[in-house]
Amino acid sequence: MFKGFGFPIAMIAIGAAIWGLFFYSGAPSKSALPEDTPGPNLVIEVAASDGTPKGTLVIDLLPHVAPAHVERIVALAKSGAYDGVVFHRVIDEFMAQTGDVKFGKHGGDIGNAGRGASDMPDLKAEFSNIPFKLGTVGMARSNNPDSANSQFFIMFGPAKNLNGQYTVVGRLIDGLPTLYNIKLGDKAMNGLVSDPDYMAKVTVVDE
Repeated sequence: MFKGFGFPIAMIAIGAAIWGLFFYSGAPSKSALPEDTPGPNLVIEVAASDGTPKGTLVIDLLPHVAPAHVERIVALAKSGAYDGVVFHRVIDEFMAQTGDVKFGKHGGDIGNAGRGASDMPDLKAEFSNIPFKLGTVGMARSNNPDSANSQFFIMFGPAKNLNGQYTVVGRLIDGLPTLYNIKLGDKAMNGLVSDPDYMAKVTVVDE
C-alpha cells in the first residue's frame, strides 16, 4: 500500500507476518456496504490477466473529505490513464493496490509496478477520521505523507493502524464479490502478484 517496492523509493519490504501483526485486525466482514452519497462514483471493470471479465467495483468518492485527491482520481479516470492498470500488490485479508499509471500497464513490462506515478505533482495529505475497514479506499504513498499521486488501495478488512495515516478517498458501495475475487499476491513477496488482474476500464459517473 506504500508506493514502490524496493529501495530507495521509501518502500520498506515488509514480510507478510509483519503486515499481519501491525495492520490487520480481524477477518473481512460480510456486512452490508455503505450507501451511496452525493458526488462522483468511480466504476472499475476488473479483468483477469487473459482479459476475462471478473466483475465491477463501484466506489463512492468523497470530495468533501479529500477534495484534491478525489479531483486527481477523477481526472486520471476521465483521461483513460487508469484503463489497463494492474492490481500489482494484493495481500489476503488486507488490501488490493493499483493505480500505477506509469509502470503498471497490463501487457507491458510491469517489473517496476508500484514505483510509478502520474506526470502531475504529488498531493498534500488530506487525512481524516474515517476508519480503514472493509471497502475503504485509500491513497498509497511513500513514507512522506505528502507523496500520494495516482496509486490507491481497497481494503479487505479493518486496519486500525492506518487510521489517520493515509488519505481516504472513497468507499466501496457495490462489487464485494469482485473485490474478494481479485487475484492474490505472494505473501512472502509482500503481496506481489504474478499475472495480475487489472482495471480494464475505469469511468466516472453521477457527478
